[in-house]
Amino acid sequence: MEVVLKNYPRLLEGALLTLEVTLFSVAIGCIIGLFMGLLRLSGAKPLRLLARVYIDFFRGTPLLVQIFIIYYGLPIPQWFRGGQALLTAHFNVPDFISSYMLPVFLSGVIACSLNSGAYIAEIFRAGVQSIEKGQVEAARSLGMTSSQAMRFVVLPQAFKRVVPPLGNEFIAMLKDTSLLSVIGFAELLRQGQLLVGHYYVAFPIYLAVAFIYLIMTFSFSRLVDFTERRLKTGD
Repeated sequence: MEVVLKNYPRLLEGALLTLEVTLFSVAIGCIIGLFMGLLRLSGAKPLRLLARVYIDFFRGTPLLVQIFIIYYGLPIPQWFRGGQALLTAHFNVPDFISSYMLPVFLSGVIACSLNSGAYIAEIFRAGVQSIEKGQVEAARSLGMTSSQAMRFVVLPQAFKRVVPPLGNEFIAMLKDTSLLSVIGFAELLRQGQLLVGHYYVAFPIYLAVAFIYLIMTFSFSRLVDFTERRLKTGD
């Protein structure tokens, strides 16, 4: 445990990067998921097909494969690496800014966002479909358009119902970001691997990594439970 206590700042740094990627990915995933979820309910067949293809692909393939496709397959990382070097060399961009423009960070956020968006799309679709049709009919009878009924009547009610699964998706993504260690992103697991490679002591380091993950997931699960209770109190 002496190794863990000596190097806990590195583990905490990795935990903060894990939280950062998770927050970015789930936030972007919510935007993508809401859009794709509504497309799944669209009356236009091509739009429904487009959303279905996206959802089936990202739900039906492993996140690890998606990370490899984004990191090694897209031209963006190579362009971004050149852009970072240009900014740093010629425009004196501070390191704390350019460090957030690393290709591995961008690739990780893109992959996790697209993956999360596919699951969140189904969450929103189920939430919207769980609202009684009479709610929409009542809104239309008051003179609202379909989009207004969806915005002001259906979505606010659906949001309450999707809070628990959205919380579960956040916790699942928090753990799945450990897969980014395979492309060298210095999140929590990667920091633990580097420490193991340096000190050749595996058990206490990986146990500490697991404990930090447990603290984060437990804290967010309690936050989701609290939010769900508050929303029920509002009812």
